Amino acid sequence: MIDLQTLGKQAKDSAYQLGLLETAKKNELLNQMADALEKRTDDILIANTLDLNQAEENKIRDVMKDRLRLTPERIQEMANGMRQVAQLPDPIGNVDKMWKNTDGLLIGQQRVPLGVIGIIYESRPNVTTDAASLCFKSGNAVILRGGKEAFHSNQQLVQILQDALLEAQLAPYAIQFVDDTSHETAKALMQLTDYLDVLIPRGGAGLIRRVKQTATVPVIETGTGNNHVYVDRHAQLDMAIPIIINAKAQRPSVCNAMETLLIHHEVAPFFLPKIEEALIANQIEIHADERAMDYLKTALPATEADWSTEYLDYILAIKVVDSLEEAIVHINKYNTKHSEAIITDNYGASQKFLKEVDAAAVYVNASTRFTDGYVFGFGAEIGISTQKIHARGPMGLHELTSIKYIVYGNGQIRH
Repeated sequence: MIDLQTLGKQAKDSAYQLGLLETAKKNELLNQMADALEKRTDDILIANTLDLNQAEENKIRDVMKDRLRLTPERIQEMANGMRQVAQLPDPIGNVDKMWKNTDGLLIGQQRVPLGVIGIIYESRPNVTTDAASLCFKSGNAVILRGGKEAFHSNQQLVQILQDALLEAQLAPYAIQFVDDTSHETAKALMQLTDYLDVLIPRGGAGLIRRVKQTATVPVIETGTGNNHVYVDRHAQLDMAIPIIINAKAQRPSVCNAMETLLIHHEVAPFFLPKIEEALIANQIEIHADERAMDYLKTALPATEADWSTEYLDYILAIKVVDSLEEAIVHINKYNTKHSEAIITDNYGASQKFLKEVDAAAVYVNASTRFTDGYVFGFGAEIGISTQKIHARGPMGLHELTSIKYIVYGNGQIRH
């Protein structure tokens, strides 16, 4: 088993040193790491080919292989993401607010790094550079443990980032990689309480559940995405079709894709045949409730399990509802608190949906696919939190910080 204690100690030492770096130096190093990714694109692609070949042998679904696949364009996007993080304001050292108490003490809340962050994730190699750049900029050391599906890709990416740090005469331990994908090592990482300040899992429902049940270090839970789009009786139906197709078919294997379509019964008779045609054109398999089946030609009967399933595939559940209220009740019962959307031209309906739907991101007349740290302007994201702690939704630099109270006095003592 890999020596996690050594990784942890190295990370803790690096976190202290990283916390002392000036913003300009962190930005310079991030840009150098981005340059290194571009220069060694061929090395990354060779490693990624090994992972893709393994995925082929293991008969991994095509949509999941797409999550794994790297191309020169995707590597360029990863480098650009690191550069964007370098351009973002540095939260470390910022004072959120200050006030004077009745004793004359000047009290402030100052942003500080969390310390050492562990990240357990699956499949997508871009998580490696996203996490590394955000942790580095926010002054946190990171220990990365990717899944076996992307082992070679992740290992190569971390090696490139560490080489860039070494070239800049900085110890490489701010970004470390667990090169053992066994469950035993994952469990040990989840319980590395002497060194990890927080653990962030990013992946499917099974991974999230295991981490929640096993971890003894604090966990920020990133959620699965059983997301909905609701077509209201006041919707512009011509606008609804491209939103629905984008939310479901643009990239079905990601957590912000739509899994269930809810349709108001007044528009169902003439809208369902239109959306069925568009869904079929995009190779989407439809599972529908009895009322929706009356207007569909190719749908399979939906079961209770369909309403709570994150397909991550070209499959969509459809349900007809009698009202906005029924749609909201259904969403809050079955969703995973990730991303939800309403299509409507009625202001009152939109505001009710925004207020009453319980999710990290709620949209009016837009695709759920926009729930993404890069899209929100964070440069990248550590993940999308579905909890109601300090971090909710796409987590960027600010969410990787904590506060400490700084207090100025002039001789006060407490009586």
